[in-house]
Parts: sequence; C-alpha cells; structure tokens
Amino acid sequence: MAKEALTMTNVITTDNVRISYGDHEALHGINLNFQENQITALIGPSGCGKSTYLRSLNRMNDLIPNTTVTGEIRFRNNDIYSNSTDVVDLRKKIGMLFQQPNPFPLSVYENVAYGLKLSGVVNKRMLDERVEISLKQAAIWDEVKDSLNKNALSFSGGQQQRICMARVLAVQPEVILMDEPTSALDPISSAKIEETLMSIHDQFTIIIVTHNMQQAARISDKTAFLLNGDLVEFDQTEKMFINPKMDATSDYLNGKFG
Repeated sequence: MAKEALTMTNVITTDNVRISYGDHEALHGINLNFQENQITALIGPSGCGKSTYLRSLNRMNDLIPNTTVTGEIRFRNNDIYSNSTDVVDLRKKIGMLFQQPNPFPLSVYENVAYGLKLSGVVNKRMLDERVEISLKQAAIWDEVKDSLNKNALSFSGGQQQRICMARVLAVQPEVILMDEPTSALDPISSAKIEETLMSIHDQFTIIIVTHNMQQAARISDKTAFLLNGDLVEFDQTEKMFINPKMDATSDYLNGKFG
C-alpha cells in the first residue's frame, strides 16, 4: 500500500534524538522523518525504545520523572521542545491512542466532545456534528448512535478503544500516535481498528508502535526497525519485509529473536 513519496512533506522530523531515564540512555541518537498522510510502523523487540521514542513526539515523556531529551524534534518545522511551545496545543495537533482503552467514566458523547469543550467549543450543533463525524471516522457510530448517553465504560474493550479513537479525532489532529492500540483486543476488534486506520490514513499522519508483524505489513507505508535504542533500518514496508538491508532486521522479521 506504499504511496509514492516524491512530493510528500515531512510533518515531523527528528534529528539525533537521545532520551535518558536518569543515567540510563534508552535512545542513542535517532534520525527519522514522518511524511504527511502516511502510516509508519515502529517495530522491534520489547525494550528497544519504540514507545519511548513515540512518547517524545508529543512530549508525553514530560510526565515521566528524571527524563532527559536531547537532539531536535520538529513539528511543521517548529521545535516542539522550545520554551515557547504550548504543550496542550501540541497534543491537540499530535494526538495519542494508548495500548489499553482509557475512556473517561462519562457518556460516549461526553468522551468524544471532551477535547472540543476544553478548546472552548460550546455550540451544541457544532458539538453534535463533530461527535457524529468522529464516531463515524472511528467506525463505531452504528454501534453507539442509539446509546450516546450510555457510560463509555459499559462497552466492550474493542468498542472502548474506538470511542477513544473518536475522542482523538474529534479535535482534528494532524498526527495520531498509537502505542500498540490493538494488543489488548481480540482479533475481530483488532481488525476493526485496522479498517479504521485504512479508511482515514489519507487524512492523517499516523505513527503506530506494533509487535504484530502482519499488522505492520498490512497497514503501513513505511516501517522503522529499532533495536537496543538504535534505529537499525527504515524503508518502505514492502521493501523491508521482502528484502531487508540489515541482517538484524531479517532475523527479527523471521522470528529469530524478539
């Protein structure tokens, strides 16, 4: 499904990104760029730095004590670690979906409208419209349209995850970060999440951490392979999976470790 990248714009660029927890350096100088309206998969064994790197892209690592980030991360050519960066605004533009569904203990409607209301949207018609559009984009509208006032926690895990996706989509981000969003779900729910990503990938830049090689192959345009805090290989997914350049990549894709 790789798209030609001849005229694509880099939405996020990262240059020599190093991240340390206390004295432990978890990432050793990552250079990686993400292009507009593409899905990029981050793969690698547990503990290789995928999630650490992902969290740095919208400064979620700010919430972890004793974390140091060096190097440069730019979003639309603006340094996101600049003192002038509005982190709340940054996270509206670069949304995030986590491994475990985490809906608020509120109704479906209030979950999806939450970020909009926080942004100052009060017009009921506009809220209704955005909630419906976002739930449709997340492929959950038909399942919840008659239960919008029902507590989001009363739905299945897969439904909760898609409600959370609608909550992210409602504020119309430019980038969506996803940290193993289907690992806690059953195969049917996972497939629905993948279908959702395929249906919206022309509208958003999506970066997804996954341990599922088949998932990466199915949905991503490009794949980055990380190992022990280093970026080993980055290429179009089809090229990497058919003919990886590095022996370590080949060994990982063939299940020799990980």
